[in-house]
Amino acid sequence: MQKIYIKKNKLKALDNRHPWIYSGAVAKMPESLEDGEIVEIAVGEKLLGYGFYAPGNQIVCRVFEYTRRTMEVLTQEYWNEKIASAYALRKSHVITEETNCFRLIHGEGDFFPGLIADVYNDLVSIQILIKGVDKIAPMIVKAIQNLGFERIYNKSKEISKRLENVETPKGWLTEKQGSPKVEVLENGVKFWVDVETGQKTGFFLDQRDARSLVGQYSKDKKVLNTFSYSGGFSMYALKAGATLVHSVDASQSAIDLCDENAELNGFNNGEHTGYCADVFDHLNAMESNDYDVVILDPPAFAKSSKVLTKAARGYKQLNLKAFRKIKKGGILFTFSCSQVVDKVLFRKIVFQAAAEAHRNVRILHQTSQPNCHPINIFYPENEYLKGLVLYVE
Repeated sequence: MQKIYIKKNKLKALDNRHPWIYSGAVAKMPESLEDGEIVEIAVGEKLLGYGFYAPGNQIVCRVFEYTRRTMEVLTQEYWNEKIASAYALRKSHVITEETNCFRLIHGEGDFFPGLIADVYNDLVSIQILIKGVDKIAPMIVKAIQNLGFERIYNKSKEISKRLENVETPKGWLTEKQGSPKVEVLENGVKFWVDVETGQKTGFFLDQRDARSLVGQYSKDKKVLNTFSYSGGFSMYALKAGATLVHSVDASQSAIDLCDENAELNGFNNGEHTGYCADVFDHLNAMESNDYDVVILDPPAFAKSSKVLTKAARGYKQLNLKAFRKIKKGGILFTFSCSQVVDKVLFRKIVFQAAAEAHRNVRILHQTSQPNCHPINIFYPENEYLKGLVLYVE
C-alpha cells in the first residue's frame, strides 16, 4: 500500500484527529496512484492512519482510521466491523418498536467520510459522496446486508458524479428490490418515504427530536408548518392533539405527500390542510394572531460562505415575518441547516429579527441533530443543524 507523508510542522490537525488532510500539509505524494485509492498516512517512518486519497483536490485525503499499527483495511471483514459498530450505537439508543427509520452512517460522524446511509424500515438508502467510497461500494453493500437489510438503494447526488467522479449507478444495488416507497414509523408516527423521488435520501431524519418537541407544544393549538415537505412536524402536532394544522410548501408533490401522511395516520376529518405556496408570500398574506405555534424549517439558504451575507438576510426576513404574525404567547420553532451558519450566528440573526419586530422573546430550547446523526468531536463541521424554540410575548 502506498503512503502519503505529512510535513512535521503540519501535524496539529492530525494530532487532533481532524479527518481532512489538505494538500499543503503533505510532504510527499504517492506516485501514479488513482483517485479514491486507500493510502497509509505517515510522518517519517511512523504510521498515523489510513485514508481515501484524492490527488488534485484541495482535500487530498480523508482519514477513516487513526491508528499507529498496521491494519487490514482492504478486507471485507474490516468494513463489516466498521458498519456493524455504527449499527450497534443505533440498536442501543435509537431503534425501538416505535422507530424503524434512522441514519445508519453519518459520514465523518461515524468515522466514515464520504458515506451517508439511512434506514427506512427494511430498506437502506445510501449516498456515495467521494471516489474512495465509490471504489469500495460492493463491500459496503455486503456489510449492510450482513446486518439483515436485503434492499439497498443508491441515491447519490449528481454533483458527486460530476465533481468526485462517482460511478456507482443510481438505483438498486441489491438483487432484492421491490417498491422504493415504504411505510416507516418514527416515535409511533407513520410516514410514507419514497427513496427514489424523495428529497435527501427520502426523508429528513435529522429533525426527529425537534418533531417530538413540536408535539409537546401542540395540544389544543393551531399550528403552521412552513417548508413542510412531507409533513413531519405536522403529523407530530396532529398526533399530540392540535386542533388544526396547516402545512405550506412550494412543491405540490410535497403537499400531496403531506395529505397522504395525514390520511395514513387517521387525520382525515379536516384537521389538516396543505397549501402549495411560496412561504414568504404566505406569511405576508396571512392574518396576525392566527397561529399558536409556527415552524420555520427552510432548506439551506447558504451552501457556501460566499453567499453567507445573503443567507443571513433571508433568515432574518423569514423570522421577522413570523415574529410579527404569531399570537401573543405563541411558540416559534426556527431552524437552520446551513453548515456555514453556526449556532452563534443563527442566534444573533434571530435576535435581530425579534428586536426589529419589537417582541419580547425567550429561548425555551436550543436544538441540534439527533443521536443517529452523531457529531465527531474532532470535526465540529459535522454539527450543521441548529434550532431555537422561542416563547413570543
